[in-house]
Amino acid sequence: MRRLVVALLTAGLAGLATPGLAGCTGQPAPAKWVTPSPSPAATVAPQLAHVTPLPPLPVPRAALDVSRQEVTYSREGRVLRTVIWMPSSTTRVPAVIFSHGLNGTPEAFAPLLTAWASAGFAVIAPAYPNTTRSAPRLDVYDVLNQPADASFVLSQVLAGPLGKRIDNTRLAAAGHSAGAITTVGLFTASRDARLHAGIVLAGSGLGVGTAFTGTPASLLFVHGDADPLVSYASGRATYELVPWSKAMLTVPGGNHNDPYLRPDVTSYAEVRSVTLAFLRLELYGDPMARRQLPQGPSFDDRL
Repeated sequence: MRRLVVALLTAGLAGLATPGLAGCTGQPAPAKWVTPSPSPAATVAPQLAHVTPLPPLPVPRAALDVSRQEVTYSREGRVLRTVIWMPSSTTRVPAVIFSHGLNGTPEAFAPLLTAWASAGFAVIAPAYPNTTRSAPRLDVYDVLNQPADASFVLSQVLAGPLGKRIDNTRLAAAGHSAGAITTVGLFTASRDARLHAGIVLAGSGLGVGTAFTGTPASLLFVHGDADPLVSYASGRATYELVPWSKAMLTVPGGNHNDPYLRPDVTSYAEVRSVTLAFLRLELYGDPMARRQLPQGPSFDDRL
């Protein structure tokens, strides 16, 4: 089992110059990997658990100025350099904890994360010690430690000076590839009860399982149907096992990186639009945001 998972996670790493597949590495040593269960065969989909909407907040309708800063935290010897994009606002704003993929960095996602911040969301993005691009040695098992890292960093930010500018009742997690697996983990084996919503970009439940637990939270999956690294089928299987309100955007012809990292491709604009509408709907309680979600066969809407 261990050998199989390593092979799955490391396949396709050669030639990845931008954040890629899931990563994991070793302190403390993970107990075991688990894989997503297959979708149960059924003719009638089970009723999804209701996610209690948050009370509406005034939504910024114009782009806000965004400041960027870095802080560094340490958890049990794990050094977590963290980039924070903070919107200018006279009121407290919702926040998103964002996780990069294997061989990635927070900065690689700056165009997307800055767009979120400009729309009124604080974005907190740690660089994980054994899967970031500057890591002395990439370790594909450390992804099992990253959900705990993400929760720790979120707690540190909320307890610090920036915490006074964040509404700690309106929190979400998001991530790409290994970071998407990290994000799934925050709603499964390492459930962070503070999270009201999540965004899974090109990810699955590989390694962290699909035992979704705790208070229902709305989840948005985005996956290219031509992803050669984390298969569309694995992302879809994980999505189907989410027992809560959820939606999935299929990117026709989308690969593993371009829809999330390249503002010059058409699919990037759609991903930015859909993720912003989802965050506004779930964290601002904005009724107008629902009308901004796409319609059609590429968007499975069960929110």
